Amino acid sequence: MDISRRDFLKLSGVGAGGVVLYGVLGKPTSLTAAASTTPNIDLHKKIGETTTICPYDASGCGFLVGADNGNIVNVEGDPEHPINRGGACAKGASLAQLRTVDGKLNPRRLIKPKYRAPYASNWQEVEWDWAIDQIASKIKATRDAHWTATDEQNYTVNRTDAIASVGGAALDNEECYLLVKMLRTMGLVYVEHQARI
Repeated sequence: MDISRRDFLKLSGVGAGGVVLYGVLGKPTSLTAAASTTPNIDLHKKIGETTTICPYDASGCGFLVGADNGNIVNVEGDPEHPINRGGACAKGASLAQLRTVDGKLNPRRLIKPKYRAPYASNWQEVEWDWAIDQIASKIKATRDAHWTATDEQNYTVNRTDAIASVGGAALDNEECYLLVKMLRTMGLVYVEHQARI
């Protein structure tokens, strides 16, 4: 077939115009009529779905979690979420493993805090109350040891430069708001979020 450049451009223009007209005018009547007879089926599962946000990275992808009697039976990308639109990366697709594996509690999931004493080589399981008390006392000791009430020009600053905070991707706006209020009350200056790093 011998076609000139001018003929190729004419055919391309006609083809592009046809595609545009098809998009503007819609499908032919017979197809539209056939599509309108499709029954309206609710595709949502009846197992108690709820929405959640992926805790792994700072993208903030949305997921639908299906639970039945406290067991996670299905995790899939939320098609109505503006970020991932139903998609899921490998980490997000494995969200169910945070809680269950084959309908049973994941044996690799930690449910109690672990503590390794200074210079020790093994981790030991501890109670939540003890762990929270230890964390609070170490934060208080660090804050008190590095507290700055005034700067070099005698302005009141009431801060500590020895503690920083990095918020996680799973925190929603309300949790971030409360967390920042608490951190600023403690005098922290270095407050960051995973999404900005």
